[in-house]
Amino acid sequence: NPECCTLVCIETPQSTINVLLVSRVKLWASAFGGEIKSISAKYSGSQLLQKKYKELEKSVRVEEIDGMKVVKNLSKKMEEMFRKKKEAIRRLVEAAEEAHLQHEENPELQYEYFNAVLINEVDEEGNNVELGGEFVLEPNEHFNNLSVNLSLSVVQVPTNMYNKDPAIVNGVYWSEALNKVFVDNFEKDPSLIWQYFGSAKGFFRQYPGVKWHPDEHGVIAFDCRNRKWYIQAATSPKDVVILVDVSGSMKGLRLTIARQTVSSILDTLGDDDFFNIIAYNQEIHYVEPCLNGTLVRADRNNKAHFREHLDKLFAKGIGLLGDALTEAFTILSDFNQTGHGSVCSQAIMLVTDGATQMYDDVFAKFNWPDRKVRN
Repeated sequence: NPECCTLVCIETPQSTINVLLVSRVKLWASAFGGEIKSISAKYSGSQLLQKKYKELEKSVRVEEIDGMKVVKNLSKKMEEMFRKKKEAIRRLVEAAEEAHLQHEENPELQYEYFNAVLINEVDEEGNNVELGGEFVLEPNEHFNNLSVNLSLSVVQVPTNMYNKDPAIVNGVYWSEALNKVFVDNFEKDPSLIWQYFGSAKGFFRQYPGVKWHPDEHGVIAFDCRNRKWYIQAATSPKDVVILVDVSGSMKGLRLTIARQTVSSILDTLGDDDFFNIIAYNQEIHYVEPCLNGTLVRADRNNKAHFREHLDKLFAKGIGLLGDALTEAFTILSDFNQTGHGSVCSQAIMLVTDGATQMYDDVFAKFNWPDRKVRN
């Protein structure tokens, strides 16, 4: 109480301060606890539940449940669900491999397909645009009431690629064989939602068919090859050191292109990969100085952080690539010995406007004859 505090204040001032602080903290904690209790009671409906329970208490009975039995039943249901999904994927893989094996590439092939962006689009005269055509779409509750076509798939091509590129047309042509498998999979397992096929050529086949809409600039930035699921399926985990030339010859547009190139490389890395970025001229500069001599996981946050630092690069001096290569090989070797990282593939990626030597001495020291690191 205040009198007690006053007495303590006269005899031992420091102790009084401590007692006052403790008392004040207790008051804050009590007030905070009261507020939390009030809020939880108000929004959780606990008082209403208690009241309802008292009303129904006589008719309520308690049953003992075998927890192990519940877990086993759940486990069986999940196992069956994953089995069906696995079978659906297996059928798609087999159909894709067979269709590709049977197809002969034809650079002159002309083939009209349903482009996801162009379906149901018409020109000024009211005629369907090329690669568009009439495509029946109906709302479906299973697909969140989106308008879809359960009989056909559509093909999306990245905005920066030509819709009728021979490689695209040939791929789209043979992958038409997947339509029947898509439909069969959905009939056998109605719990399936989206099924799709991503090609190394860049096109993306999606079932059921649905119309895609570009942004306000008329662009669709989606490229299946940059999606995490594609990267993880198409590549093994890897450790990567990216070397960026920031010598005087890289000034201006070249450095801008180098930054964009590194950013694009980062897009291809997934959560299973590890990386670091080193800028070099006559000296070695880690893009993130706090991460010297190590690699970090290529998750979204780390990649975004490194992209911010790329803007701080500037070009000057001469480029000593040999020192940069030595540093990169050393990092990969040391990091691999820790047992961390991908413990799989390792690579050094070089972004430069040219190298004046072959640097055979560096490769002979670090990478021959085993060639553990790709360059």
